[in-house]
Amino acid sequence: MWTRYISVFNVLSDEAARADKKTLDLNLHSPERRLIELQIEHADLDALVDITSHAVPIDELTLRRLKKRRLLLRDQIAQLAVSLDPPEPA
Repeated sequence: MWTRYISVFNVLSDEAARADKKTLDLNLHSPERRLIELQIEHADLDALVDITSHAVPIDELTLRRLKKRRLLLRDQIAQLAVSLDPPEPA
């Protein structure tokens, strides 16, 4: 008798674990999370550009590459923000 209840409990707990994993996977790959990751990367690049621009021998090529990457990130952040928050209908 108890084994029947235990096996039903195990099946239900396995289904709950699969549902939790699916929810976790969705949260890991959500657009909101991607937006936060891009914003963090942009802030890191911003700090790196500041440090590189104040270095005594300025490496112009590295500085230009960092700034280009920072602009690309800013554009990606703007596109993702617009897609997450569509404009209100008139």
